[in-house]
Amino acid sequence: MTKEVFITGSSRGIGKEIALYLAKSGFDIVLHCRKNLEQAQDVQKEVEKLGQKARILQFDITDRQKCASVISKDIEQNGVYYGTVLNAGIAKDNVFPIMEENEWDDVINTNLGSFYNILKPIILPMIEKRIKGRIVTLSSVSGLAGNRGQVNYSASKAGIIGATKALSQELAKRGITVNCVAPGVIETDMIKDIPSDEVKKIIPMKRFGTPKEVASLVNYLMSEDASYITGQVISVNGGLYS
Repeated sequence: MTKEVFITGSSRGIGKEIALYLAKSGFDIVLHCRKNLEQAQDVQKEVEKLGQKARILQFDITDRQKCASVISKDIEQNGVYYGTVLNAGIAKDNVFPIMEENEWDDVINTNLGSFYNILKPIILPMIEKRIKGRIVTLSSVSGLAGNRGQVNYSASKAGIIGATKALSQELAKRGITVNCVAPGVIETDMIKDIPSDEVKKIIPMKRFGTPKEVASLVNYLMSEDASYITGQVISVNGGLYS
C-alpha cells in the first residue's frame, strides 16, 4: 500500500519541491493551500505525471476549527497519513520597537499556532491505527540564531524547535519520528527583496540554497532509513551560523 504524506503550503516554493521530491520517491501526496488553488492544481498534475496520486485540501492554517474539520474528514474518507510536513509559514519583518500588533500575532499564529492546529487532528488517528509514521517541521536559521528585524519570526521558529523536540519524546515509543529541518537562505519568493550580494558574503558557501536541497533532506527523514532519528534539528544553511 502506497504511503501518503500531507504537506502544508505545498502550492509553491519549498513545499512544492518537497511534494515533487516525495512523489518521485513513491509517496502519494496530500497537497495544501490557503488561496493559491490554481497553483496547487498545477502541482497536483505534476505529481500525477510522476505516477503518484494527489489531492488538495484548502483551508487557513490559523483557523483551528477549519483545520480540525477538514483534516478529520479527509482522514475519515481516505485513511491516516503516514507523514506530515509542516511547511507553511509567513514573515512580516520589522524592527521590534515599531513592530505592529498584527505583525506579531499573524506570524506567531501562522507559524507556531499551526503546529497545534494541524497536528492535533492527525496524531491520535496515527496512534490508534499504529502508524509508525513521520512528522517533519520546518524551522529556520532565524529560529536557531535570531535575526535583526525578525523577532516575531525568530520567536515562532524557535517555538517550532521546542515543540518538535517535546513531541518527539511523547511519540518515540509509538515508532513515530518527529524531526525539524532548519533552512538558511533559500531561493524562494520570501527572499526576493533582500540584498543578495551582501547576504551571500556572510554565508560560508557564498550562495543561497535551493528548495531541492531542503526537499532531499525531508525525503530522507520520511524514509525507512531514518527510523531511528527523532527529536533532531538539521540545518540546511551552507554553513551560516553553524
